Amino acid sequence: MKRFENKVALVTGSSQGIGAACALRLASEGADIILNGRKLDERGDGILKQITDMGQRATFLEADVSDYHNVVKLVNDAVKVYGKLDILVNNAGVEKNHNFWEVTEEDYDFVMDTNLKGVFFGIQAYVKYCIAEKRTGVVVNMSSVHEEIVFPHFSPYCASKGALKMLTRNLATELAPLNIRINNVAPGAIATPINKSLLENKEQLESVLKNIPMKKLGKPEDVAAVVSFLASEDAAYVTGSTYFVDGGLTYHYEEQ
Repeated sequence: MKRFENKVALVTGSSQGIGAACALRLASEGADIILNGRKLDERGDGILKQITDMGQRATFLEADVSDYHNVVKLVNDAVKVYGKLDILVNNAGVEKNHNFWEVTEEDYDFVMDTNLKGVFFGIQAYVKYCIAEKRTGVVVNMSSVHEEIVFPHFSPYCASKGALKMLTRNLATELAPLNIRINNVAPGAIATPINKSLLENKEQLESVLKNIPMKKLGKPEDVAAVVSFLASEDAAYVTGSTYFVDGGLTYHYEEQ
């Protein structure tokens, strides 16, 4: 029996990169998947096909998770698709590269609303569902090594991930009596579309690799493997933690 057989998972921001890898990994282990993105395009169509080719059910729900009403509706609609929701993976995230003194309110809101506010109220909607249906639950948030280490010129991003670390720790205590587990996964340098400029800049890439003891970038599948573990009963006694997937970067980091 596959470890997610008869389970349903919602993965936000799952058209590409780490989110897509998480959706595919959970599906490969038996889960039916609710995919999400702002708009369904050829990338989402491709992930849907890969999942259904595995023999699992898959549906794409369009929603901008930075908006309170949208993210609450997304969670509630996800429950309706297959009649239940066992796993919530908050993967959607954004970043903006600006000097601190040049960050606009619009930039700040864009990052914080997506990375923190949407996650906060998405979890809240999921917890309300679990309480109403007297169900256990599992939440996995996509954080970043920058919940722990500095990232100059990305202040709103670091602030959002630092807050997510504390939110997860706090909710782990508050939700434990409800049998709802919550953990963070913190990727380091991963070869994804969000890092396209890094991958194309040989000098910058070499500088990053010097800070990684394993001397290589991670793959989205490396992150998805840890998400799968935390979502499973193998992690039944794990809550309130952050799992770094970074090749050793976090505690070997030196700002260049």
